[in-house]
Amino acid sequence: MASGTMKWFSADRGFGWITRDDGGSDVFVHFSAVTGPGARGIENNQRVEFDLAHGTRDVHAVNVRPLRSS
Repeated sequence: MASGTMKWFSADRGFGWITRDDGGSDVFVHFSAVTGPGARGIENNQRVEFDLAHGTRDVHAVNVRPLRSS
């Protein structure tokens, strides 16, 4: 599982971008890929864990899980 920071996310638009910790390209995330509280639980600059999936156009995030700071 990869980790990163939610660079930008719009619950109204239903998508956003994650900056990867491994230095790879930012990855697209659709609200349907968010687990747990769903898209409304995602905030900009929030830490997340996710899996990478290869789509028809590019790599995107799936199984996105927001991480809560302690």
